[in-house]
Amino acid sequence: MTLIVCGLSEVERIVAARRPSHLVTLLDPATMIDTPGGLAAERHLRLGVNDIAEPMEGLMAPDEQVVMRLLDFGRGWDETAPMLIHCWAGISRSTASAFVLACERSPEACERDIAMAMRRAAPHASPNRRIVALGDDILGRGGRMVDAVAAMGASGLYSGVPFDFAARHG
Repeated sequence: MTLIVCGLSEVERIVAARRPSHLVTLLDPATMIDTPGGLAAERHLRLGVNDIAEPMEGLMAPDEQVVMRLLDFGRGWDETAPMLIHCWAGISRSTASAFVLACERSPEACERDIAMAMRRAAPHASPNRRIVALGDDILGRGGRMVDAVAAMGASGLYSGVPFDFAARHG
């Protein structure tokens, strides 16, 4: 039932201490990591994307396929142990991915309530707008996920700390 969100520097420590059953890595393709010890490779989703909201020459923007892979992977998680989601700093790609997964697992919940729960758990969260918009489209949320993240406001923080986020809301 718990999503753990963190930056790359915390991954090995959290895997050892919290024993997540699943791991999502969102890093640029050049810095992709191997599966940490203690975790089965098939339970590690590695998504090679840059933290950008619009396509840029030489960079990999999140696209529909990335979000579909995230959602498909999330459907294989039974929630008996936490899922760890990380990006470089634990601020943008990972928080967006946690938000998308939480929205999918809580189809009747108010998207704004989910976003505000994330803001309370992580004042530094600044979900990647492209991942959120793609998730909104795929999940048929009619722009409510995009609006909810916009309502969070800017974090103004550039350093993230690990945090737990409930996968189900409502």
